[in-house]
Amino acid sequence: MGLIGSAGTGKTVVALHRAVRLARENPQARVLLTTFSEALARALRTKLTRLVGQDADLAGRVVIRDLASVGAELYERHIGSERRASPAEIRTALIAAAEAAADPIDRRFLEDEWHLVIDGWGLEDAESYLEIARHGRRSRLPAERRATLWQIFEAARADLAARHLVTEAQMFHTLARHFRDGAPCPYDFVLVDEAQDVSLPELTFLGVLTGDRPNGLFFAGDIGQRIFRPAYSWKSAGVEIRGRSRSLRVNYRTSHRIRRISDRLLPIVITEADGEEDSRDGVVSVFDGPAPEHGTFDDPQAEAEWVASWIERMLGQGMAPHEIGVLVRSVDQYQRAREAITFAGETPHELTGMAAEVSGRVGLATMHLAKGLEFRAVAVMACDDDVIPLESRIAQATDPVALEEIYATERHLLYVACTRAREHLLVSGVSPSSEFLEDLDGA
Repeated sequence: MGLIGSAGTGKTVVALHRAVRLARENPQARVLLTTFSEALARALRTKLTRLVGQDADLAGRVVIRDLASVGAELYERHIGSERRASPAEIRTALIAAAEAAADPIDRRFLEDEWHLVIDGWGLEDAESYLEIARHGRRSRLPAERRATLWQIFEAARADLAARHLVTEAQMFHTLARHFRDGAPCPYDFVLVDEAQDVSLPELTFLGVLTGDRPNGLFFAGDIGQRIFRPAYSWKSAGVEIRGRSRSLRVNYRTSHRIRRISDRLLPIVITEADGEEDSRDGVVSVFDGPAPEHGTFDDPQAEAEWVASWIERMLGQGMAPHEIGVLVRSVDQYQRAREAITFAGETPHELTGMAAEVSGRVGLATMHLAKGLEFRAVAVMACDDDVIPLESRIAQATDPVALEEIYATERHLLYVACTRAREHLLVSGVSPSSEFLEDLDGA
């Protein structure tokens, strides 16, 4: 079963209540509530404690962990204790294999083909590679070229195996086969929050984790907030949710005006690779609020001063510093955000996966780390034309499909940043500003 809805519609709350209800109605059941990052899992554990209060026994029967930790624990218990290969180790193995084969293939294409096709789909032999449709890969590869490339991928995989290294994708695909082949399923019910950012190997694993138990698997997510993984077909991964999803249409967190302007960053209807659709049409907020503000400036100094005056204004309206967040595309823009906060006479506090808000300090985070956070007021800074969409990502696109995917996830990222705001939103950049800011005009 699936639950979809735009930011602020209460998907996480529904997932938590469903997990608690399953634990209450099935005292012997093993209930797992999971998500794609440890930071979000930690936030879920805090919310669960608030929900069940002093009922420690009930809280203890709902396991809340991030997917990588769940996979690593089960792999070590059932398969072995190989070390996870780092991205650098995978890249080195691929390049070494290509050089040994004297193949002049583009390194970026090689890595993408590995992550999106070979490792992503868990292909184990040349025949599988020859037959796979390579969804999302525009460049066509004739059979002879695939056969040559397979030798490179096979050599890279052998190199990793010789060093007792396993990729995270391999870990999940191996576990999926293990439980599909008859091993007892470790959980009776699995609920997945922020499901839009679950990877293909993780979904393949989740699809077999509860066996054939009716309603054993529950997903809550928002396609418009997919920022960490490429698009793929859920049906091809063995999970069918078309016709089994429900949409939430009431936004409880974000004001009507912020929701309306943020929605302009996305299509009215977003379609996943297998046809699953999420429509923004018909969503309403429970309160209105002031109009969002956005501006473009000649230089970072002028932008920082404008944001600083806005922060001072928010504080003057009775907000506490920790109720204000300043978000940027990456740590490369942190200095600009720090200057704005300092100009306002406040102290910034970097919000990371391991740190929560600190009273008396204005929150500072990247757009990626802002996932799961919310503030009464949010300033989204440094939205320059080479920052979002990020110029270096665009330069890495190996074909039109990859470029389209980059633009989509960069739009989603700005959408995530804007929807962290409950009451007040400010968006700024230095000229020439991001093309995405044009969509905010006239909202």
